[in-house]
This record gives sequence, structure tokens and C-alpha cells, in this order.
Amino acid sequence: MNKAPSQPPLESLPVTALKGAGPRMAERLARLGLRTVQDVLFHLPLRYQDRTRVVPIGTLRVSDEAVIVGEVQLSEIKLGRRRMLLVRVADGSGGILLRFFHFSAQQQAGLARGAMVRCFGEVRAGPAMLEMVHPEYRVIADAAPDAQGYATTAVDECLTPVYPATEGVQQYTLRALSSAALDLAAGEPGLQELLPAEILARLKLPPLLDALAYVHRPPPDASLTMLQEGSHPAQQRLAFEELLAHHLSLRLLRNKIQASRAPQLNAPGRLMNVLLDSLPFALTGAQRRVTDEIMRDLRRASPMQRLVQGDVGSGKTIVAALAVLHAVEAGFQAAVMAPTELLAEQHLQNFTRWLAPLDLEIAWLSGKQPGKARRTMLERLASGQATVAVGTHALFQEGVEFASLGLIVVDEQHRFGVHQRLALREKGNQLGRHPHQLIMTATPIPRTLAMTAYADLDSSIIDELPPGRTPVETVVVPDTRRAEVVERVRGACRTGRQAYWVCTLIEESETLQCQAAADTAVQLTEALPELRIGLVHGRLKTSEKAQVMAAFKAGELDLLVATTVIEVGVDVPNASLMIIENAERLGLAQLHQLRGRVGRGAQKSSCILMYHGPLSRDGRARLAALRETNDGFEIARRDLALRGPGEVLGTRQSGMLQLHIADLVRDQALIPKIEQAAELLLQHYPERVPLLISRWLGEAARYGDV
Repeated sequence: MNKAPSQPPLESLPVTALKGAGPRMAERLARLGLRTVQDVLFHLPLRYQDRTRVVPIGTLRVSDEAVIVGEVQLSEIKLGRRRMLLVRVADGSGGILLRFFHFSAQQQAGLARGAMVRCFGEVRAGPAMLEMVHPEYRVIADAAPDAQGYATTAVDECLTPVYPATEGVQQYTLRALSSAALDLAAGEPGLQELLPAEILARLKLPPLLDALAYVHRPPPDASLTMLQEGSHPAQQRLAFEELLAHHLSLRLLRNKIQASRAPQLNAPGRLMNVLLDSLPFALTGAQRRVTDEIMRDLRRASPMQRLVQGDVGSGKTIVAALAVLHAVEAGFQAAVMAPTELLAEQHLQNFTRWLAPLDLEIAWLSGKQPGKARRTMLERLASGQATVAVGTHALFQEGVEFASLGLIVVDEQHRFGVHQRLALREKGNQLGRHPHQLIMTATPIPRTLAMTAYADLDSSIIDELPPGRTPVETVVVPDTRRAEVVERVRGACRTGRQAYWVCTLIEESETLQCQAAADTAVQLTEALPELRIGLVHGRLKTSEKAQVMAAFKAGELDLLVATTVIEVGVDVPNASLMIIENAERLGLAQLHQLRGRVGRGAQKSSCILMYHGPLSRDGRARLAALRETNDGFEIARRDLALRGPGEVLGTRQSGMLQLHIADLVRDQALIPKIEQAAELLLQHYPERVPLLISRWLGEAARYGDV
């Protein structure tokens, strides 16, 4: 008798092999990245609900999520601003109101007086009694009284998982699919265990299938607290494997980059020395150390991939300029890319000031450039006449050609998507040689995060501020004291100092942000008629923005009203006061960046964080952190704890570190063990490495080319 052929491995078995996943459902599941049975297994719950027991209504508290069973005592439609169905349910211990805004005549008939219902929902405080708004419910006929006389009914046998979902894919569908996937994984050929037995034994990790079964279907006695915190051994087993997959993908990327060729940039350093001699200041020890590290990299035949971290005002730009001069003296071009027009314009001004006396031509490329000016710049870059290009994402658009690109400097790199950085790197790919990359960020990254998220990069830190910088005093005030703040601005400007007033809006719309800034400028002009007030925002033309910034820098304006476009790159040493309105709406890193626009001279500087109460717990924590410290690395550590790595690294857009279950803050103790496990796999089990990466990163694995 012929043996039935076994099914394909789960990583290649399409999701349509699962009951309930027809072609149309498969299209919707693809939006969640679920294309195979293995994808479904690794689509892990966000949180859990306890539906394993019926809770007496009388014991409910606000914000509980619970299963209740009771009899409908009253059912009526109430007409007001919105038509709604109100259903009062009681069970002998107490009563609760069910409120429905969307309902059909059939639902209304089913919830008639005397019906027994089983509901699950979140308990809220109502005007007259506790309520559940749009609970999941079922009219039941099998409710039986328990020992205390309360009605009971069949309940779930495990904690109920809540999955990341999308339009057209309900939670019950995802629960059914995960159950079917677990059944297949328990059969033949099953789910491949990719971690070697010695790692599982040494770290006391449960088998993969056991961990997955527990996480998808926790038993009734599972600790809901541990599961919500992600600290259960089953979750830690999966987090370990996920972080290992990310680490391996970056290690392979690093190996691939180091195996590729780059132009060896050898130059005696004449241009660098001319620039250094012309500066009105000496480099700090940290700047000299980082410059030496970069020079060593540029002389090698493999592409430099160096991340330079430096707190606000630590002097990263001059270090980048020295690297650019080295590349130019070696006979190559350099490109400097920034995420916003304003920051790119600041770089253009700095590089022009430093490089023009050396007879070097700089090409400027931005999205808002007129056609004729753009064509001229493109010709000069393609011919090699312009040795340095400065610009925004316009640098890597079609039609931009370099004669010999040897170095790319990317500022605030986490603001760029992966494909954008890749496109610029490819422009320098000549005869199989790739340009060197210098990546700069003023958002310091905690070491644990850098080891995991940037394992493909060498890291340098400028951990010293130039002499003469004074720490910025930070105060937090409610917006009810706005009049006092306006007087503070008047006082500062009367002594010859300058000030910033930054407007933020909760809406993402740039138009509304600009309108808010314009309105504020009008109000402040009325309140402070003796001051010269300027306005800058993202909707101004490049030339207008440059004009206002130049006037502020020259001391022709006392107060600059702006949106957060001034977050990075603006350097006016005479500005000693920063007001940030609605500060509670911004993240820690952004607030720290804005604060860094003052304290650039020798005089005492202040930053006033004005908030609109009441503050959330996170809002209070953010503002307190800024009041307590000026240290960028401490700010970054707290930011990471509050917001998580996806936000801090800006990886929401970049396809990197989209973690399913691991958490870089919570799981940092795993990192050293992950590095050991990676060594073992690369040396003794190399064939498992691509399978691990594919399992956890899926499509994101192809971002490894950046």
C-alpha cells in the first residue's frame, strides 16, 4: 500500500490550507503579512482576556473585562442625539446596563425582557449605573444556577487571545486559524525546531511548539499578569528566537558589506588642515577621536558603515565636513543628505562657509527647486565639477548621477526609509565598488538597543560638549500662566537676548500646524509690540525660510515663532530662551532636540515647557525627565522605556525591528546570550540561519541590502 504523501513544510504551505481561509480571506490576511501556515503560527497575541469564568455582576469594577450571565429586565430604544438600544441585565448580585449604538430590529427582538444573555465586555461608569458599551453577547438557553444561585453557562477553556487585526478579519477568524495552524504543527512534518538542543538545554528554554501552543492558548490558571508583561517562560522562549533572528540578519548584512569593495580614500590631509586652521575653535578630544576612527575606515578597501552619535550641540557637523574633505582630496565626490529642507539648508550654509574658501563647488538639490537650477546642478554633479552635493531625499531621485561618489553622509538617518538610503548607496555603485557611509544621529541610542538594532554598524560617540556651553535650565508650567511666560520673553529680549516660541498641534496636518504658528505670531505681535517677531514654518518657500532664519541669526529679529521645523540644525548662540507650547504632545527626544537650540552661547539659557492639563501619566514622566536631566543618553534611556524601540529608532517606516513578541527594553538581559547563540549557529549550524531569519523577519529580510 502506497504511503500518503506528507504535506509541504509549514513555511511553504499556503494559508489557504487552513479551513476558513478562502481566496478572498487570504487577500485580507496578506495585509497582515500572513501568507503561509507558519506566518499564522507566528502572528502572536497582543494581549489576553479572561473568559474562563462567569463573574457576578455585583462584584464588577470600572475597567474590568469580564464574562457575565444575567436576565434581561428592561429593553428600550432611547432617542437623543443618537438613537440607541439600552438593555438592563441582572443576575441576583446586581445589575448592569448594555448600551448599543448600532443594532438591528432582529437584535432588539432577541434582547427582549426575560431573555438570558451571556456578555463579554469592558465595564464603564455610566450616568446611573455600570455599563458595557457594545459588548460581545449571546442569547442562551443553557444557563443553570450554581451553588450560590447565580446563572452560569459554558465558558472558554483557555484565556482568549487578542491579535493584531485588519479590516475584514475578525478576532474569531484569527483564533480559528491559529487553532487550525497549531493542529497542523503538531502533525507531520510539523514545525522545525531551529535552535540547537545544547542552547535549549543551557538556557532551559521550552520546545518551540510548546511555547507557541501556550502563547496562543494559555490555560485558565495562567498568570494574566506575566502574560501581559511578556515575562512568561513561553514568551521569553519566542522573544529569544526573534531577537536572535534579527541579530543574525544584521550580522549577515555586516559580513556582506565587508565582503564588498569600496574606493580606498587615501589623502595627505591638506584640505582638512586648512579648514582646521581657519576655525575659531579647537576640536574637542571626542571630536578628534571620532575623526581618527572615520579616517581609518575611509582608507580601507571595504565600505565604511559608521554610526556617529552625539548629543545636541556636540559638533557632529564639523566631523562630517572633515570626512567630506578627505574624500574630495582623494579624488571623489561626497553627498550629504538630511531629512528636512531646513536641516539640509543649515548644512548647505555650514559647508559653503567652510568649503568655499578652499575653491570647492557645492551642488544643492531639494524637492522645491526650480527646473533650470536643478538641471544646472545635475550637470555639474554628473561631470564631477561639483565635488560635494548637499540636499534632501532629492539626492537619490531618478536623473541624479554622480561622476565618482566615494562618501555618503546621512544625517538623522532614522527619519529615512530603508529604500531611500539604499537608492543613494546604489548611485555610488561603480565597477562593483560601493561608497563609504557615515551615519549621524543626535538621538543617542542606549547601548543595548544599538547592539541589537545596529549590529551591522560600527559605532562612535561624541561624548563631550564644546567648552563654554552652559546646561539649559528647564521649567514646566501650565498654559494658564501664559501671560507670565509672555512677560518672561519681553524681559529676555529687553536685555538683548533672543527667544524661540515653538507651536505644536495634536493634528498631524502640516497646514493646521502652520496656521497655529501664524495665529500665535499675530497674538504675540499684539502682546509684545516693541519686539521684532519673525515666523517660520514648513509651508514657506525655501527662500522665505532662509531669509527669516538669516535675519534671526543676524540679530534683526528678537523672537522667532516656529513649528517643530526648527528641531534640528539651527544654531543661534545669542538665543537664550525657548518656549515650547503644548509640550505634552511631543516625544522626549523631540523635546530634547528643540531644547538644544538654546544654550549654544556662554550665557545662562532656559527652556519653558508649557502644557495644557490634565497631563497623562506618560506626559508627566516625559516633562519630569526633561526637568531633571540635560544628558542625551539618559533622555534616550527614558524615551526607550516610555515609547519602545520602534518609535525611538523611527523603524515604523523602515521595515526594521518590527518585533512580534520581543521587547528590547524588557528583554535586554537576553542580548549577551543571543550573541553567544549567534556564534554557535554561524559556526556549527549555518544552514539554519536563513530559515530563522525568514521565519521572524519574512519580507523584511530583504531590507538586509541596505
